[in-house]
Amino acid sequence: MTIRIVLADDERMVRTALRAILTAEPGLEVVGEAATGAEAVSVVRELAPDVVLMDVRMPETDGIRATEQILATLPDPPRIVVVTTFENDAYVYEALRAGASGFLLKRADADSLVQAVRLVVHSDSLLFPAAVRALATEYGRTKAAPPAWVARLTGRESEVLRLMAAGLTNAEIAGRMGVGPATVKTHVAAVLAKTATRDRTQAVIAAYEAGFMKDV
Repeated sequence: MTIRIVLADDERMVRTALRAILTAEPGLEVVGEAATGAEAVSVVRELAPDVVLMDVRMPETDGIRATEQILATLPDPPRIVVVTTFENDAYVYEALRAGASGFLLKRADADSLVQAVRLVVHSDSLLFPAAVRALATEYGRTKAAPPAWVARLTGRESEVLRLMAAGLTNAEIAGRMGVGPATVKTHVAAVLAKTATRDRTQAVIAAYEAGFMKDV
């Protein structure tokens, strides 16, 4: 399967560099570009890519608002990876809260970029789990009382959620828990349903903000 990608960044040189790296890889195709957040929303609606590499700070509409608009208006939205200069950035965390599936630093090497694109499409592990935890610790909005979904998680589902937050893949979780990958996949689906989230990143963010991860 060819992964179709849209690049959204207000710097032409950044888009050119990203395009050169991605198009050199088999199975990756850059189908469109955007220089503003508003243009990104329009291009994504027109081209329906699998992944958007979204600069967090852009003119007209920033990456956070563009992410929200894409996820709210498309029935089958793409995975969105925020591309940022600074790792420890409140804007990055807000983009994750808005629905981005992960983030990538602009200084990342070519292999990390390609791996990130492939990983978010397969959605089998969390991008940079330690960085997500650091962002949640600094910028998370921990609730005064745990939301109702925390009590509805089974013991197995709770364990799976914690291992998801540690960045383990389904296969690694299966090995850790001594169960089959299909069983893990079922538990992951149950976690997403109970937390009302669309992917692993959103579930982990919800877990941190619920205080679920405080003893980890």
